[in-house]
Amino acid sequence: MMIDDPLLLAEVKAAFFAYERALMDNDTAAMDALFHEAPTTNRYGVGEVLYGIEAIRAFRRDRGGAPPRRLGKVAITVYGDRFATADAEFFRDDSGRRGRQTQSWVRFPQGWRVVSAHVSLEGARP
Repeated sequence: MMIDDPLLLAEVKAAFFAYERALMDNDTAAMDALFHEAPTTNRYGVGEVLYGIEAIRAFRRDRGGAPPRRLGKVAITVYGDRFATADAEFFRDDSGRRGRQTQSWVRFPQGWRVVSAHVSLEGARP
Protein backbone atom coordinates (compact mmCIF):
# COMPACT_ATOMS: atom_id res chain seq x y z
CA MET A 1 0.00 0.00 0.00
CA MET A 2 1.30 3.42 -0.90
CA ILE A 3 1.31 6.03 1.84
CA ASP A 4 1.05 9.73 0.97
CA ASP A 5 0.73 9.56 -2.79
CA PRO A 6 1.55 13.20 -3.63
CA LEU A 7 -1.54 13.80 -5.79
CA LEU A 8 -3.94 12.28 -3.27
CA LEU A 9 -2.23 14.06 -0.39
CA ALA A 10 -2.75 17.36 -2.22
CA GLU A 11 -6.44 16.51 -2.70
CA VAL A 12 -6.99 15.72 0.98
CA LYS A 13 -5.09 18.83 2.07
CA ALA A 14 -7.26 20.95 -0.22
CA ALA A 15 -10.42 19.36 1.21
CA PHE A 16 -9.19 19.80 4.80
CA PHE A 17 -8.38 23.49 4.32
CA ALA A 18 -11.65 24.06 2.45
CA TYR A 19 -13.43 22.67 5.51
CA GLU A 20 -11.44 24.96 7.81
CA ARG A 21 -12.39 28.01 5.70
CA ALA A 22 -16.04 26.95 5.73
CA LEU A 23 -15.90 26.46 9.50
CA MET A 24 -14.48 29.93 10.11
CA ASP A 25 -16.98 31.49 7.66
CA ASN A 26 -19.89 29.50 9.16
CA ASP A 27 -20.63 28.22 5.67
CA THR A 28 -22.79 25.30 6.73
CA ALA A 29 -23.54 24.23 3.16
CA ALA A 30 -19.83 23.90 2.39
CA MET A 31 -19.20 22.04 5.67
CA ASP A 32 -22.09 19.68 4.96
CA ALA A 33 -20.80 19.03 1.45
CA LEU A 34 -17.46 17.84 2.88
CA PHE A 35 -19.06 15.34 5.28
CA HIS A 36 -20.32 12.01 3.96
CA GLU A 37 -24.09 12.12 3.71
CA ALA A 38 -24.99 9.01 5.71
CA PRO A 39 -26.39 7.88 9.05
CA THR A 40 -22.97 6.27 9.70
CA THR A 41 -21.13 9.62 9.71
CA ASN A 42 -20.35 10.69 13.27
CA ARG A 43 -18.88 13.69 15.07
CA TYR A 44 -17.81 13.98 18.69
CA GLY A 45 -17.36 17.57 19.79
CA VAL A 46 -16.32 19.43 22.90
CA GLY A 47 -19.83 19.17 24.33
CA GLU A 48 -21.80 17.05 21.92
CA VAL A 49 -21.97 13.51 20.54
CA LEU A 50 -23.57 13.40 17.09
CA TYR A 51 -24.52 10.21 15.28
CA GLY A 52 -25.49 10.59 11.64
CA ILE A 53 -25.30 13.44 9.17
CA GLU A 54 -28.73 14.80 10.15
CA ALA A 55 -27.62 15.29 13.77
CA ILE A 56 -24.42 16.97 12.56
CA ARG A 57 -26.39 19.31 10.28
CA ALA A 58 -28.83 20.21 13.06
CA PHE A 59 -25.95 21.00 15.42
CA ARG A 60 -24.28 23.28 12.86
CA ARG A 61 -27.54 25.02 12.07
CA ASP A 62 -28.36 25.67 15.72
CA ARG A 63 -24.97 26.66 17.15
CA GLY A 64 -24.55 29.96 15.32
CA GLY A 65 -20.96 29.44 14.18
CA ALA A 66 -17.73 28.07 15.54
CA PRO A 67 -15.56 30.11 17.91
CA PRO A 68 -12.72 31.85 16.02
CA ARG A 69 -9.47 29.91 16.07
CA ARG A 70 -6.13 29.54 14.38
CA LEU A 71 -4.58 26.29 13.33
CA GLY A 72 -1.37 24.96 14.82
CA LYS A 73 0.31 21.81 13.54
CA VAL A 74 -1.64 19.84 10.95
CA ALA A 75 -0.72 16.24 10.06
CA ILE A 76 -2.46 14.61 7.11
CA THR A 77 -1.70 11.07 5.94
CA VAL A 78 -3.21 9.19 3.01
CA TYR A 79 -3.29 5.40 3.14
CA GLY A 80 -3.69 3.79 -0.27
CA ASP A 81 -6.09 5.61 -2.55
CA ARG A 82 -9.30 5.69 -0.48
CA PHE A 83 -8.55 6.58 3.17
CA ALA A 84 -6.86 9.45 4.97
CA THR A 85 -6.55 10.93 8.43
CA ALA A 86 -6.19 14.58 9.38
CA ASP A 87 -5.01 15.57 12.85
CA ALA A 88 -4.79 19.23 13.79
CA GLU A 89 -4.08 21.43 16.76
CA PHE A 90 -5.97 24.68 17.01
CA PHE A 91 -5.96 27.62 19.38
CA ARG A 92 -9.12 29.48 20.33
CA ASP A 93 -8.83 33.22 19.76
CA ASP A 94 -10.86 34.09 22.86
CA SER A 95 -8.81 32.06 25.33
CA GLY A 96 -5.76 30.70 23.57
CA ARG A 97 -6.77 27.21 24.73
CA ARG A 98 -5.37 24.42 22.61
CA GLY A 99 -7.80 22.09 20.94
CA ARG A 100 -7.42 18.95 18.88
CA GLN A 101 -9.31 17.81 15.85
CA THR A 102 -9.17 14.42 14.18
CA GLN A 103 -10.94 13.57 10.95
CA SER A 104 -11.19 10.33 8.99
CA TRP A 105 -11.60 10.96 5.25
CA VAL A 106 -12.78 8.46 2.63
CA ARG A 107 -12.55 8.97 -1.12
CA PHE A 108 -15.97 8.47 -2.68
CA PRO A 109 -16.86 8.91 -6.38
CA GLN A 110 -17.85 12.54 -5.62
CA GLY A 111 -14.56 13.22 -3.79
CA TRP A 112 -13.03 13.14 -0.32
CA ARG A 113 -15.53 13.24 2.56
CA VAL A 114 -15.25 13.13 6.35
CA VAL A 115 -16.83 9.98 7.79
CA SER A 116 -15.78 10.54 11.40
CA ALA A 117 -14.58 13.56 13.37
CA HIS A 118 -13.56 14.28 16.94
CA VAL A 119 -12.93 17.72 18.47
CA SER A 120 -11.69 18.33 22.00
CA LEU A 121 -10.16 21.07 24.13
CA GLU A 122 -7.37 20.55 26.63
CA GLY A 123 -8.69 20.77 30.14
CA ALA A 124 -12.34 20.63 28.96
CA ARG A 125 -14.71 18.90 31.29
CA PRO A 126 -18.26 17.73 30.51
